[in-house]
Amino acid sequence: MIIGADGWVGGLRRLPSPHFDRRPDGVPVELLVVHNISLPPGHFGGGLIERLFLGRPLESDHVFIEQVRGLRASAHFVIDRTGQITQFVSCDERAWHAGVSVFEGRAGCNDFSIGVELEGCDFTAFEAGQYAALARLTRCLRAALPLRAVRGHSHVAVGRKTDPGPLFDWHRFARQTGLPGHWLP
Repeated sequence: MIIGADGWVGGLRRLPSPHFDRRPDGVPVELLVVHNISLPPGHFGGGLIERLFLGRPLESDHVFIEQVRGLRASAHFVIDRTGQITQFVSCDERAWHAGVSVFEGRAGCNDFSIGVELEGCDFTAFEAGQYAALARLTRCLRAALPLRAVRGHSHVAVGRKTDPGPLFDWHRFARQTGLPGHWLP
């Protein structure tokens, strides 16, 4: 995997989201934020994550969908349960994934981060293919961007978010990625 001059990773499925904007000028991308997402919670597949990130109507009668209907959210990447990676926002742009967030005293993590959503939830283990895909993607991002840390959404939105959840194996991720220990929470 290689990030092109346009911020899109070659060879990945690409579904451009309308939910992004420009990063502030001169702000380097230093943080990778790992999330989990399932729509409705605990349900996988079905295309609702894509529809949400693409700003399309969410066709479901599940009560939870009413809470997110009309939400304008995105992430740079989503890794589904099979390990397929879809890119929704160029790495050069600011995806809307972290919301109200703080990293090392700096507010507004969307300004200086890449957001990766793993299809999953807090109470279901992630798949081997997802860890492998996240490790490949992380190595690609590290090669092209001045990243210096990886955190979960729960680490940058303390008390507000819980993802990637207690079943995300940070040690496994570190081994597969070869990240130095100080990079992780």
